[in-house]
Amino acid sequence: MKFKAVLFDLDGTLLNTLDDLADSMNASLKRFGFPPHPVDSYRYMIGDGLVNLVSRALPEHDREVATINQIATAEREEYGRNWANKTHPYDGVPELLDALQGRRIVTCVLSNKPDDFTHVIVQKFLSKWKFAMVRGQNKDTPIKPNPSGAVQIAVELGLSATEFLYVGDSNTDMETANAAGMFPVGVLWGFRSKDELIKAGAKALIEQPSDLLSLV
Repeated sequence: MKFKAVLFDLDGTLLNTLDDLADSMNASLKRFGFPPHPVDSYRYMIGDGLVNLVSRALPEHDREVATINQIATAEREEYGRNWANKTHPYDGVPELLDALQGRRIVTCVLSNKPDDFTHVIVQKFLSKWKFAMVRGQNKDTPIKPNPSGAVQIAVELGLSATEFLYVGDSNTDMETANAAGMFPVGVLWGFRSKDELIKAGAKALIEQPSDLLSLV
């Protein structure tokens, strides 16, 4: 199969955002008297949108809607101040993007981050490269694994879903790719495990960004 486009997840795939997300969430929790978490534990909280992140970070008996909304508001404020402190592209990602765009492969980003943060962060860290589409969660784009965002990107670009590699680091990404009819590629440098990616339907696994080039 000759793929013409690559749809990337953002957190855990193109950018290592773990420390800034964890620091911001812990600051939000502490502001309201809730216990913080070790940074590494956020690998399993991140990836399914802001509300799910907040819910997972709160103690089980404190997950009322009002509390989740309150902490989510605080998290947007904290992350708005701290999203660029430690975030950086993974090693090899700049070279991968250079190579893809040198081959005229269409590149896009679909994230479960709020859409405004997604655009600001891509502009900050990945502005050297032209993405045909950058999209985060908004009222018209439900969070993954709902495939609507991925399908709509393909439609708007006039491409078939089967012409896309979908590259991500979590079960959510692999489920989204399969539901959208795209080819799911799991990255092993991100937040989740090899076993999770395989169980969620990854059809290829890559250990470093340059490995993706063998698929295009």
